[in-house]
Amino acid sequence: MTFSLTFTRCRALQKLTQRRCRLVSQTCCIGTASSHAAEEKEHDEERPLQYDDLYPGHIPTTLFQKVLLSAGSAAMSLYDPTRDDMISTLGETTGHFALKKMKQKMLEDPIGRQIIEEEPEINTSTLSLDYLGSLPEDTFGKKYWNFLSKNGFSPDARLPVHFVDDPELKYVMLRYRQTHDLFHSVLGMPPHMLGEVAVKWVEAIQTGLPMCALGAFFGPLRLGPVNRQQYLSTYLPWAIRCGTNSKFLMAVYWEKHWEQNLTDLQNELNIEPAPVLNK
Repeated sequence: MTFSLTFTRCRALQKLTQRRCRLVSQTCCIGTASSHAAEEKEHDEERPLQYDDLYPGHIPTTLFQKVLLSAGSAAMSLYDPTRDDMISTLGETTGHFALKKMKQKMLEDPIGRQIIEEEPEINTSTLSLDYLGSLPEDTFGKKYWNFLSKNGFSPDARLPVHFVDDPELKYVMLRYRQTHDLFHSVLGMPPHMLGEVAVKWVEAIQTGLPMCALGAFFGPLRLGPVNRQQYLSTYLPWAIRCGTNSKFLMAVYWEKHWEQNLTDLQNELNIEPAPVLNK
C-alpha cells in the first residue's frame, strides 16, 4: 500500500513538473511566460484535490522526494534563471524553516499580523490595473504599473504553491511571490540580471529563503565584466544596506500604499535610493 501511494505521488510530481516545463519552455523570457503561468494557475484551481484537504493544489511529499525536487530544481535554476517553475519548486521544497521565521516576524508586527489574518492576494481579480495606470506619476501605484507595463508582466503570472505542507506557510510563500515585483518597484530595480541579483540580496537578507540566497550568490556569475564591477563596487553594498536597514518588507500592506508618494514611502520604509543602473 505504501509503495503504491509513493509511486502514485511520484507520477503526480512528474506530471506537474512536465506541465510546468511545457508552459515555460514555450517562452524565451520571464515576461512572456506570464500568460502561461496564469493558465496553469487556472488549471490548478479547477483540478480537484488528489491526496488531502490541506489546501487546494497541495501535493504532499516525503523528505526524500523534497530532496530530489530541491536538487533537480536547483540545478535547473542555475542553468536557466528564467525557469520560474524550477525557481518556485526550489523555494517551496527548501523554505520551510525560513517561512516559519518570516511568519513569526510578520505576527510580531501589527501590519504583518493583519496581513496574515486577512490573507490578501495581488492579482487582476483584486487589483484594477486601469486604476493604477490613472494614478499620478510620483505614486507607488503608478511606479508598479509602469514596471508591469514596460516589461510585459502581469500580477497573475505567479505560480501557485504546491509543496509547502502548512496552509499558513503556504500563504507566506504566495505573498512573497506576489510582492516580488513590488519589491522591484519600491527598490527601483529593473528586472534584468543586475537588478534581479540586487533584489535577491535584499530578499535573502530579509527572508532567509535558501532560494533567494542561491540567486544572490550565483546570479553574479552571469554578469559581464562591466556589470560585475558595478555590482561589486556599488550594487552589492547598496543591496546589503537595504536588506539590513529597511523595514521588514513582508510586513508592508502594499495595497494600502498605491496612492502614496514613492519617495515618501521609501523614506517611511528606510529604503536607501537606488544607484543609477546602466541599461
